[in-house]
Amino acid sequence: MSPRIDPADREGQGEDREVLRLRWQCRRGMLELDLLLNRFLDTAFAELDAAQRVTFNRLLAYQDQILYDWLMGHAVPADAAIRDLLQRIRRAMLA
Repeated sequence: MSPRIDPADREGQGEDREVLRLRWQCRRGMLELDLLLNRFLDTAFAELDAAQRVTFNRLLAYQDQILYDWLMGHAVPADAAIRDLLQRIRRAMLA
């Protein structure tokens, strides 16, 4: 007989899987990006609402150099949702 799984436990496992998947996607070709994105994932990602989490996934689809330029303030994305998320990531750097 298999043990019963509480639905609340299942929900937590789903969130853990999402964070693990995102942590893998945060592994980049630039150490600086690895550090910035993983720090954000550890300190502030849980505070994001569903729309912001979708934006974070979209952000991870960009090339490393573009992400780096945005995070360092060398360039500004046209998308307001991405601009707002970048601000949150920068604030997480200082936390």
